[in-house]
Amino acid sequence: MSSDRPLNEQIRFELRGKVAWIIIDRPEVGNALNPPCRNRIRDLINELNVSKQARCIVLTATGEKLFCPGADLSHPYEKDRPDDVPQQVVGDPRRLMLDGQYTLFPAILDSDIPIIAAVNGTAAGMGAHLALACDLVIAADNTKFVEVFARRGLVPDALGAWLLPRIIGMRRTMELFLFARDLPATEAESLGLVNKTVPAAELEQQATAWAEQIAAGPTVAFGLAKWLVNQSLDVDRQTMIHNEALAVEMNTYSQDSQEGIASFRERRDPEWKGY
Repeated sequence: MSSDRPLNEQIRFELRGKVAWIIIDRPEVGNALNPPCRNRIRDLINELNVSKQARCIVLTATGEKLFCPGADLSHPYEKDRPDDVPQQVVGDPRRLMLDGQYTLFPAILDSDIPIIAAVNGTAAGMGAHLALACDLVIAADNTKFVEVFARRGLVPDALGAWLLPRIIGMRRTMELFLFARDLPATEAESLGLVNKTVPAAELEQQATAWAEQIAAGPTVAFGLAKWLVNQSLDVDRQTMIHNEALAVEMNTYSQDSQEGIASFRERRDPEWKGY
């Protein structure tokens, strides 16, 4: 059953200096996400992009076995409809997805603030894509990624068919989709799905080190670099030329860009402000 705990205890938020930690803490359902929890992750990311409280985000979970197995299927989906209309009609699943998970993944992909996934255990289905949508992925050595959909007779969702081909190519993606096998963290790293695999006891330490290094850097330039990378496989060369020129112009007027030039001229280390 879904937890009765307050939402801010199920999806915890911690600000550690300039690093924001979003922590899935739902051990009673193996860290599966129901709509309120999924939406809280989305809203926290969107709010951080506006408030500028943080300059890097770490997305992780509690426990040593499960990062996120996907959606919490115990959550009720009752609708307020007239008595003569069925609770389930054609179009319901599509609308639920458009209003639900397809608002979370754009929030991650379009975040100006870099996001690190610190994957502490099995990540399956939507849970796997939750990690893979992040900019960097650090995985504990006991982690497994599972494209579980074929085991349930389901079609991949949560942007898996968009994310995976861009990271590992079409052939490898189809292999994972068709066989739905457990993919150990070390193999995921060799395929390029994971940046680094570490012993489970060192996961938080490594995520902290990377996040703090990013948070101390030129945040505007990082956000624009992320935007360019995300655009790169979807546009033609001429459009990319204009995108790069636009990104360079936008960054030129940031204080960090001016600080970078000044520190170079003055032969000193830059002091990045994040704007």
